[in-house]
Amino acid sequence: MPDPLLEIADDLYALPLADFTPARDALAKEHKADKALAASVKGLRKASVAAWVVNLLVRRDPDQVDQVLAVGAALRDAQDNLDATQLREFTKQRRQLTASVTTAARRMAREEGVKTTQAVADQIEATLTAAMLEPDAAKAVRSGMLVTSLAATGLGDLDLSAAVAVPKALGFSAKPRPVAAPDPTQRPQLHVVPDPDADKKARAAADERLADARVVLTESEKEHRSARRAVEKLRAKTLQLQAEIDELRSKIAELEAEVEEVDEELGEAEAAQVEAEEAVAEAQAEVDEARAARDRL
Repeated sequence: MPDPLLEIADDLYALPLADFTPARDALAKEHKADKALAASVKGLRKASVAAWVVNLLVRRDPDQVDQVLAVGAALRDAQDNLDATQLREFTKQRRQLTASVTTAARRMAREEGVKTTQAVADQIEATLTAAMLEPDAAKAVRSGMLVTSLAATGLGDLDLSAAVAVPKALGFSAKPRPVAAPDPTQRPQLHVVPDPDADKKARAAADERLADARVVLTESEKEHRSARRAVEKLRAKTLQLQAEIDELRSKIAELEAEVEEVDEELGEAEAAQVEAEEAVAEAQAEVDEARAARDRL
């Protein structure tokens, strides 16, 4: 028997991002007779922009997502038998594939009226990469119920407890929802109907946009802080190394001066040695001459 929460979540996470919260709250009220289910529905978290784009991709183009996951599985199986050159080539191909699919996902989001920043694009690509590296991450992506982006190293250290809407989402496959092609034989019937809740909806949409922008800002500030810390650390390391270089240069200068002094002393010592050798030779000659004179007596 299908899990009603999974069915409800599948429909909710297929909605436009701005429609999620009001639709979730309405469904929670609709199922208030089942208190446990209503509470679970009410507890479903809104997806981040990056997670929503990946969920959209899974439903709009499941074949492309299946291709990404299949390539990832093949790479994992072959990884132990690859040499370094092959592994680098496969890694390059994996990055090209995730970059291409990320571009397609951003285009789908744009068609839905959602613009993605480069920071969000990086999170989308990181999520696809995680799905290729980790089997459980692949299941999370295929569920179409991501609430946050993923990042993995391929070492099995990925924590998915907060990444999907409900724990049972792992193993669930999102229902494909391709965009219906327009019927060229049908002319659209346009009716201008005033919306009595237009102002309220506009305000809600503005609030949603502000909330999303704040999320992106928070993530960007976090990345900026991380980059700034890296720069400061490297600057400190540069100063330390420069100080060590200066110290070594000073030591070299001292040693060169000492070498010059020793060279001068060596020259003087060698001259004294020559004089001493000459004195020894003269003394030896005198001894030889005295011995000869004695022998003649």
